[in-house]
Amino acid sequence: MKNYKVAIIGATGLVGRMFLKVLKERNFPVEKLYLYASPSSAGKKIEFNGTEYTVMELKDETIADDIDVALFSAGGGVSLEYAPKFKAKGAVVIDNSSAWRMDENIPLIVPEANPEALENHPGIIANPNCSTIQVMPVLKVLQEKYGLKRVIYSTYQAVAGSGQKGIEDLEANLKGEPSKGYPHQIAFNALPHIDVFLDNGYTKEEEKMINETRKILNLPDLKVTATCVRVPVRYGHAVSVNVELEKPFELEDVIRAFEEKEGIIVQNDGKNNVYPMPINAQGTDEVYVGRIRKDFSADNALNLWVVADNIRKGAATNTVQIAETLIKKGAL
Repeated sequence: MKNYKVAIIGATGLVGRMFLKVLKERNFPVEKLYLYASPSSAGKKIEFNGTEYTVMELKDETIADDIDVALFSAGGGVSLEYAPKFKAKGAVVIDNSSAWRMDENIPLIVPEANPEALENHPGIIANPNCSTIQVMPVLKVLQEKYGLKRVIYSTYQAVAGSGQKGIEDLEANLKGEPSKGYPHQIAFNALPHIDVFLDNGYTKEEEKMINETRKILNLPDLKVTATCVRVPVRYGHAVSVNVELEKPFELEDVIRAFEEKEGIIVQNDGKNNVYPMPINAQGTDEVYVGRIRKDFSADNALNLWVVADNIRKGAATNTVQIAETLIKKGAL
């Protein structure tokens, strides 16, 4: 098997550190690492697979010529500026920011949902929003078996989705100190506010979920709406999903289809207190689905509860899985 030269941009951040952990755990065939970060992190030493690497400042002259794949998680501005530069030097870029997601020429990928979109990719590939990622394997199953008519999302998103500053705000609040990043206290609270508010009353996070769902499932006219809420949980997003299907269904068939789908774990035994929870999803790469039940208020409608580790499956793991899929396709 070929080994690959891998670059991580944003190597010292929350997701960047998780890239390293996931690459190691999944035995990704790394020959050499290039670690990039901001000037304040340059010079730091990071060990990986017995070799010590020095974090470099990200600038034009430090971009190596032999990188096979570059994993970005350093914000949209950095991605817009540097992804084309890494691509120009021969690297395939997989970007974890929102910079390229809605570019019609850039594939937006969840490997369990739309790996075919990687065919003839242009050298830059986008990783979706964390909350979008975790519902895609579930919705793909329903799309293939029954067709999708309408989707309603209500999210319960962990503070780690805001990066290290979100975790720090929660810890500070628990000590009686005010938030620095959030507009209000997050401890013992719930904020129906993720990202900036748009003129139409939605937040940018909600708009991301709506537009990304349509793009990934290749359903540009799908009716989708979302309300995204930040909750005082450290890691792991939960999403309540209400789906109207095109065709009738039997609940047993839906559950069986979820159980057969790679990457999904069904936890659906409410009477015995078995259902997905963020605290159990933390540290894992799977998507968990439970509370599977018919919605009797609409025809062919279904309620689901979907949970995943937002830093792993919702960010780092999905990015690495994209790279693994490229290897399987002989495209890396």
